[in-house]
Amino acid sequence: MSLEDLGPHLGDADALARRLARALLGGRWQPGDAFPKELDIAAHCAVSRNLVRNALASLTAAGLLERTAGRGTRVREVGDWHLLDPQMSDWLVGLTHPQPQLVRELLAFRYSAEPVVAELAARAAGDDDLARLEAAFRGMEDTADASALAGQHVEYDVAFHEAIYEASHNLIWRQMGHLLRPSILALVQHSQRPARGDDGLGDSLARHGAVLEAIKGGDGPRAARAAREVLGRTARDLGVDTDTGARAD
Repeated sequence: MSLEDLGPHLGDADALARRLARALLGGRWQPGDAFPKELDIAAHCAVSRNLVRNALASLTAAGLLERTAGRGTRVREVGDWHLLDPQMSDWLVGLTHPQPQLVRELLAFRYSAEPVVAELAARAAGDDDLARLEAAFRGMEDTADASALAGQHVEYDVAFHEAIYEASHNLIWRQMGHLLRPSILALVQHSQRPARGDDGLGDSLARHGAVLEAIKGGDGPRAARAAREVLGRTARDLGVDTDTGARAD
């Protein structure tokens, strides 16, 4: 694959690493593909070879690339990517077209994890937690019908899911919520485009509302079922089979 559209003069190594990583996470290069050579990247982006080497070192450390003497650089399998690496979180922010396998893996994880977290939240949520959930949900309602407010709606949606992780009052899950924020953001952005073009966001709102009511009512099993329904709708909008993580054709 070419380096077209990456653009010249990307500044420092971190900026170049971010641009290359986002191209990888967006599927420009597929697992197993040969990655462009240092000299080609340096020439295309009008930067030094040393800067390119430092940028590629970051991508290698995050598990995106494998560099072998005499064989060049190749894209690693998605299963080797360090998705919870803080650098990866930064690279995922604002990514509107994630690599398809990455979408499936992220959704499969959330489908397994978030019902558990929602059940914990129903048992542990305090008044402040419920206030955060309510505020995020009301924000979703207020921005659902205006396409001009789509970006704000996404932020409220992500805040709703973050609030569930926070309301679990489990240290590990709360930290996972922070680490997963960029990936949740990417999935929400990716899934809401077909949802807005299909039957609007009414069904999504109803499903989120069911999660909110279950957590407010302290009903753990109902919160878990409702969270699963939310993610089932996300899977449908993305065309993903929640049981296998495969593409639903």
